[in-house]
Amino acid sequence: MTHAIIFDTDPGVDDAQAIAIALAHPDIELLGMTTTFGNVTIDVATHNALLLAELAEQQIPVAQGAADPMVKTKNPPPGHIHGDNGLGNIALPETTTHAVSQSAPQFIVEQVNARPGEVTLVAVGPLGNLAAALQLDPSLPRKVKQVVVMGGSIREGGNVTPVAEANMFNDPHAAARVLQADWPLALVGLDATHRCVLDPASMEKIVAGQPRLGRILGESYAFYRRFYQQAQGIDGCCPHDSCALAWLLQPELFTIQEGYLSVITDGLAEGQTLLAPLSREFVDSRWSIGAAKQVCMDANGPAVIEWIVDTLTRNG
Repeated sequence: MTHAIIFDTDPGVDDAQAIAIALAHPDIELLGMTTTFGNVTIDVATHNALLLAELAEQQIPVAQGAADPMVKTKNPPPGHIHGDNGLGNIALPETTTHAVSQSAPQFIVEQVNARPGEVTLVAVGPLGNLAAALQLDPSLPRKVKQVVVMGGSIREGGNVTPVAEANMFNDPHAAARVLQADWPLALVGLDATHRCVLDPASMEKIVAGQPRLGRILGESYAFYRRFYQQAQGIDGCCPHDSCALAWLLQPELFTIQEGYLSVITDGLAEGQTLLAPLSREFVDSRWSIGAAKQVCMDANGPAVIEWIVDTLTRNG
């Protein structure tokens, strides 16, 4: 089955790995990429998305989107994790292509309306573009096929605060709107992605199997790997954003729990994601807003890594 997707991204080392998958997988029809601030500024995000598609020799529309959070003050990009240029501070060529004239939310609305019931939105950065698209077209939830969000943490704890995952923390008000909208949504958060470690040997196979993108993927991985060695004591990195695509194409590799999602928007817990399981009753309806969602609570990490490597080496 072919999945027609729009990839909403803030590239980002792990975003670049996921973009490579979206460009390579035979069962993905990449309709376009929409960019957001997050790992990098919006201009850098757009440059990187254009560059990766250009180096892969594919003509993929790129629409520039959210430069700032909806409400809160923007945090500086995490240059110590992804590098100031988002790709490990390696030398990058200039791009010869340009973003489309539409904004990211306009692009999302147009594409979904052109193919109702067919388009999957895969969002791996802060969720401002999806929130804005909902404002532009409130009927959007009835027209998308599904939404896959890389973000959040239910039991795992946070990676930028004690309780919050980065994408949720960077724009919690947008996240709250998106996770509570009445559309079919799956959340692939740290509970699943932290079970997956892309080790150096696997990365070597990917570099060898990617003649066009291999250098960028390999050299940016080296920067990201050093961060993970220092921060978490593991030799490798968690390919967070690739896990969203792994769930889309190989859902049997994940353990799912259904329930209602909420996001804390203010205070010490801002950006924390809460899951109210369908299997439990609570004292009132505050935790049961919107439609029930699918939430990844675990993953078969080695199998996910095997799928990533296979996808990125099958043409090598």
